[in-house]
Amino acid sequence: MTLSGTGRHATMGIPSKSTGLIAAAVSFISFGTSGAFVKPLLEAGWSPAAAVTVRALTAGLVLLPFVLVLMRGRWTLLRQARWPVLGMGLVGVAVTQVLYFAAIQRIPVATALLIEFLAPLLLVGFTWAVSRRTPAPVVLVGSVLAVGGLVLVIGPGAIQAVDPIGLAAAFGAAIGCSVYFVIAARPNNGLPPVALAGAGLLLAVPVLALVGATGLLPFTATFGDVPLFGTPTPWWVPLLVVAVIGTALAYASGITASGILGSRLASFIALLEVVSASLFAWLLLGEGLSPLQLLGGLLILGGIASVRAERQTVEPVATPAHV
Repeated sequence: MTLSGTGRHATMGIPSKSTGLIAAAVSFISFGTSGAFVKPLLEAGWSPAAAVTVRALTAGLVLLPFVLVLMRGRWTLLRQARWPVLGMGLVGVAVTQVLYFAAIQRIPVATALLIEFLAPLLLVGFTWAVSRRTPAPVVLVGSVLAVGGLVLVIGPGAIQAVDPIGLAAAFGAAIGCSVYFVIAARPNNGLPPVALAGAGLLLAVPVLALVGATGLLPFTATFGDVPLFGTPTPWWVPLLVVAVIGTALAYASGITASGILGSRLASFIALLEVVSASLFAWLLLGEGLSPLQLLGGLLILGGIASVRAERQTVEPVATPAHV
């Protein structure tokens, strides 16, 4: 992510903001499908850590053929981008997931989600601290609208006094999520987004597996049929859907969007993942969707519109990447 809200324009073969917005929409919709398809696995006895480990491994293997084709004759790009790849795999995927699951062991899921999705505000604050320039009023207004909408979508009950260790883990997940957007928005020496996503996911797998092997988080899995929309289904069906759509496609499109839009705008648009997840839970699982959640979605859209309306400015020389 760069520390400014600027994107790239459709000149000289550079993708337009419209392309970035489409990629961002594909990403948050894809991520939003995860909950509806992971829930049957969790109810059947899968632990969250086991599910995310197998999910990352499967998604990485799905992307691997595309990575091999894209990187043919260009493997030096992967070596040159080794630090972004390490950062994406270890922090953007593994650490973020581990801390999130550690958090939900101690605090309500809604609270953990609310804190993790404060990542856009962390980016605004980081930009403010580094540049020592007060964000534009539209960015501040957009931040307030987006967070207010997020609270309504997740549920006002998410704001409560809870375990301090759980809170710390959730804030750590928010930082990891911010790092994901920052790395995704950087040029990364010309490394294709699919290659960054695939390499990062595969790199995260040993870390996640090690956490499970050491017992830091519960690591259990079952391999019988699971109820999917009222029908007994092999366990690998929902897992494959989550891996292909909710992980491989979601990460690849999300990284593409961040590279075009910059980390700030991309991170605000990513807040729509919670709206998308609520809609899929309503459509596929029959879970309730309240008027407050719909209002929250509108507020998030208003926040995104405000952030996008920020006037484009020239980036400081000292900040080589987008925010």
